[in-house]
Amino acid sequence: MKRTKEQEALLSEIINVLNDRFGTNFEEADKLFFDQIESELMEDETLQTQARVKKMDTFKFAFNDKFIDKLIGRMDQNQEIFEKILEDKIFGDLVKQLMMKKIYKKLNE
Repeated sequence: MKRTKEQEALLSEIINVLNDRFGTNFEEADKLFFDQIESELMEDETLQTQARVKKMDTFKFAFNDKFIDKLIGRMDQNQEIFEKILEDKIFGDLVKQLMMKKIYKKLNE
């Protein structure tokens, strides 16, 4: 799946926000980890359905479960980000929130 320049910019923005707020040093290469999780979430039929028929407040419950599943499925690919998301609640919540809003918006386009 080819990403648009807008999608690339959003992913870079997420990385920049995380680095600025948390003093992390994620690089362009780390975008691949987030991109892979995002792609799997976008392809998830449950989330596709939920995004179309539910409001964001309800969508987030399905998203939270799927996000953790996809994250765990890819933990071997980037242990540093995986641990940061799970161990730092504020960091993990921000990653989840940014990704959820982006996916919800894209699934409703």
